[in-house]
Amino acid sequence: MTDHQPTPAAEGRRDEAGRMGDGADPGVWEVFRQEKDGEPMRHAGNVRAPDRDLAMHYAREFYSRRQESVRLWVVRRTEIADLSDPDLLQPPLDRTFKKPGGYVLRDKLDAAKKRAKAAKK
Repeated sequence: MTDHQPTPAAEGRRDEAGRMGDGADPGVWEVFRQEKDGEPMRHAGNVRAPDRDLAMHYAREFYSRRQESVRLWVVRRTEIADLSDPDLLQPPLDRTFKKPGGYVLRDKLDAAKKRAKAAKK
């Protein structure tokens, strides 16, 4: 008889870093912070905690104890939906006309001024 017991498959190995969704570690919580009112929320880092209350406490301690944040979002990593499918992110049709760069008013104004100047002559 041997004392060697089989090791569970996941023990001692780590999944790819930053894995989101169903395959993520349930004990990891992502923290987003806002430095000033009106600024966007930015990813600050993550904390490991067994439950929401402790995750919020850790986030407050690590990311807001020096009053550098006015708001924190604490989200379980498994609850983050990862949308990285290029077919969903890239529209099948050319929609450049919807981008603000498609309407360069300055160029159109210059062209109109030239036409008006040419019409006066």
